[in-house]
Amino acid sequence: MKIVLAYSGGLDTSVLLSWIKETYGNAEMICFCANIGQEDELKGLEAKAKKTGASKIYIDDLQEEFARDFIYPMMRAGAVYESQYFLGTSIARPLIAKRMIEIARKEKADAIGHGATGKGNDQVRFELTAAALAPELEIIAPWRDERFRKEFPGRQEMIDYCAKHKIPVQASAKKPYSMDRNLLHISYEAGILEDPWFDASDKKNRGYFNTLSVFPEDAPDKPEFVTLDFDKGDCIAVNGKALSPLAVMKTLNKLGGKHGVGRVDLVENRFVGMKSRGVYETPGGAILHFAHRQIETLTMDREVMHLRDSLIPKYGELVYYGFWFSPERYALQALVEESQKNVTGTVRVKLYKGNIICSGRKSPVSLYNPQIATMEADPTKAYNQDDATGFIRLNGLRLRVASQVHGAAKKKR
Repeated sequence: MKIVLAYSGGLDTSVLLSWIKETYGNAEMICFCANIGQEDELKGLEAKAKKTGASKIYIDDLQEEFARDFIYPMMRAGAVYESQYFLGTSIARPLIAKRMIEIARKEKADAIGHGATGKGNDQVRFELTAAALAPELEIIAPWRDERFRKEFPGRQEMIDYCAKHKIPVQASAKKPYSMDRNLLHISYEAGILEDPWFDASDKKNRGYFNTLSVFPEDAPDKPEFVTLDFDKGDCIAVNGKALSPLAVMKTLNKLGGKHGVGRVDLVENRFVGMKSRGVYETPGGAILHFAHRQIETLTMDREVMHLRDSLIPKYGELVYYGFWFSPERYALQALVEESQKNVTGTVRVKLYKGNIICSGRKSPVSLYNPQIATMEADPTKAYNQDDATGFIRLNGLRLRVASQVHGAAKKKR
């Protein structure tokens, strides 16, 4: 049997690699590690994987594809989950799974394996992607295998297993939380964060929850102005410098991190049914999302905007739940692309101590006409205020009729 395993070289995936190989009859293990901006140390990963039992390892830089084909389309949709979460982990999983499937087909593998737990969302995201792109592949998920859970009820058993099998890992039994980092964000959950009353913003937690951004109170006392140029909904330049999607994200991450923006602490509803507390840093994504909305306000038709906005919760759910490669997400994306064809222009934002403040927006295709909007005399005569009388009267007709009917009924009673 040949299996492609999502691999990071950490404690969990090192144990998984050895355990799956052994459990599935000395299966041939091919490891895959995606570089999506986590900036983990990849040096020596190939030697480590092979020493642990892998026949081969793929280490692929997917950062540009991640920014261009996953983050940017999602940003054009204005997507967030439950009004707060910028979907940093959610949007990365379909890309990782897609590449795993490509490798599995290239290597003629029988299955793909992952280390997502049976309580989380990632198992769903990986496996729904496989269902959409490669339903013929078997899925191996050890955390849903009772044999695995019985052998490894905790981290200490994993550490002992590695020592026994001479698997090189650096790990301790105590870990205050778990992290997941990529180009869009870093997330923290579990451990000390399982108490929703625990204050992750307390200054004493410096060094714990400020990987990508400073705490707002530690940000510079002087605000910084940043301009973002958009073309058809995509940011194409920052401060006048043309950049690729990847370079935009890296640039905005540095700027946002410096000023402590994009920090979110929330309790979210997992797809599997439970509530979960997470702390997130999304500095660049928060700036991009905010600025994109500002240029939309200037360039999008009202009804198109309201229609697209009504679909944001659904789009956010599709990404969060793992339905990136579903027909309904493709259909929504088509509507999004149509809505973005005139979202072009420049936004200026002010970054200051955790805040993103709009300080200007302009566009060559702006729908805002100051001569019509002015409270002074309308030189274009495009808007006759007398017309508002009939407009209001017609819109109030159903209210007047209802009031008359119900008022008469009350008098009879």
